[in-house]
Amino acid sequence: MKNLINPRFGSRKLNAFSLPELLVVLVIIGILVLIALPNLMPLISKAKSVEAQQQLVFLHSLQQSYFFTHSRYSSSLDELGFEQQPLITEDGTANYRIEIVEADENRYKAQAIAVVDFDRDGKYNTWEIDQDKQLRETERD
Repeated sequence: MKNLINPRFGSRKLNAFSLPELLVVLVIIGILVLIALPNLMPLISKAKSVEAQQQLVFLHSLQQSYFFTHSRYSSSLDELGFEQQPLITEDGTANYRIEIVEADENRYKAQAIAVVDFDRDGKYNTWEIDQDKQLRETERD
């Protein structure tokens, strides 16, 4: 830390850090972030998977309402009134594509498939829900 003389106030000195000192601190912070980032990736994936779970639970409530009205489950998101949010790959904010895999009078199965490989390991996170509201992760990212 250097003492600088402030020209406005005569001989009063100001304490300040030099540019090399600041750069060293920034480099150390950068190294610490690079070391910590691989350990944080599973937490990031887990946090993003909450989006899939919430969307599937919402879809389940729409399916239940549709079932009580029509005595069957729907295979169409439009018929249920479910609107897929624009995906992150299409300049939107949603990380998961929601699909109804199968539906008939007594059962249905819907999936939320990630459109982004969160930890870049080649696997895309997938969640699934059925008529009994059994929510499970079928492919871990």
